[in-house]
Amino acid sequence: MKMNTQITIAGVTFKNPVMTASGTFGSGMEYSEFVDLNALGAVVTKGVANVPWPGNPTPRVAEVYGGMLNAIGLQNPGIDVFLERDIPFLKQYDTRIIVNVCGKTVEDYVEVVEKLGDEPAVSMLEINVSCPNVKEGAIAFGQKADALFKITEELKKHARQPIIMKLSPNVTDITEMARAAEAAGADALSLINTLTGMKIDIHRRRFAIANKTGGMSGPAIKPIAVRMVYQAAHAVKIPIIGMGGIATAEDAIEFILAGASAVSIGAMNFVNPYTTVEVVRGIEEYMRQYHVENLTDLIGAVE
Repeated sequence: MKMNTQITIAGVTFKNPVMTASGTFGSGMEYSEFVDLNALGAVVTKGVANVPWPGNPTPRVAEVYGGMLNAIGLQNPGIDVFLERDIPFLKQYDTRIIVNVCGKTVEDYVEVVEKLGDEPAVSMLEINVSCPNVKEGAIAFGQKADALFKITEELKKHARQPIIMKLSPNVTDITEMARAAEAAGADALSLINTLTGMKIDIHRRRFAIANKTGGMSGPAIKPIAVRMVYQAAHAVKIPIIGMGGIATAEDAIEFILAGASAVSIGAMNFVNPYTTVEVVRGIEEYMRQYHVENLTDLIGAVE
């Protein structure tokens, strides 16, 4: 049986639905000795800002039950280094390039989006709205529906590529945020970003992370992520990229049945650097087992 694993999001076709979650795969180069990047639907890069960001003080990572906490602070070398070093590297491979964009003001985001507009190798932009909005007292852009609407609307005026708004789960109602992004013109959504958590070292009587709080990722958050993807998929008509605790092909298929058109693998890249390619193969095996010819038949198949 011939199986078709292709999916299309906002006019962009991917050979399969498996992507890397931003911040867990570098910009591809770091994992290329373990993973054949040609096998992936897309590489989603680490967050890129208009200027280099040093990130947060250390320690910045802590292991927790079923996952990890991180407060890296979006450390990155800035857009100019990224365009000079990382894009030429990724162009060597037959995979889609999605660039994750971060900033502290709307103007920061716009600057990066405009520079990426001149790069035809970039298929889509994923906008990290979990960044602290310095003009709003460090409340993340993605935690207020009106702020999310405004930044989405503004970026759509400047972006040449389709934009994916990456939603934060640290909100009261994920459907309100999904609808706000769609209403402002977002081409797709990705969710969920990390959940805010904390760990205390009882022997040192100190916070395990210098930032006190960090973003939790890993298998423990998957049920929350699946629920939010399902809710968002029923609230909007634009495609969704699901993520949050995916460790196996079975996990990925769960997200697809809940309504995700594609999936991103994050924390598990640190545990097993081969996870992405294993999930690609596992999805194909599932389709073979259940005689599914087109992956698109599985999207949102559970009502």
